[in-house]
Amino acid sequence: MEITSIIGNIAATLTTMSFLPQAVKTIKSKDTGSLSFPMYLMFVMGVLLWLIYGTLNRQMPIIIGNLVTLLLAGIILMFMLRDQLRKKRNQDSGSRI
Repeated sequence: MEITSIIGNIAATLTTMSFLPQAVKTIKSKDTGSLSFPMYLMFVMGVLLWLIYGTLNRQMPIIIGNLVTLLLAGIILMFMLRDQLRKKRNQDSGSRI
């Protein structure tokens, strides 16, 4: 295996694994209050673009790493969207009383 492939595989593993603790914590606690929605939205879009880039260039470390990261960050983003929708519904129902 070439050194560039080794570096790519290590980088993909580390960046992907860095999201695992946050995803597990968010799934368990279902609390996203301290997370930045704009940051996660931009991050998920960036990861999606990296996945497309890796796919177009047939670079497996980029494809696999970003696919897993997209799933983990996407789960967190979905929890954040759910929480924002709940807050909006609660605010709307509170203003009608």
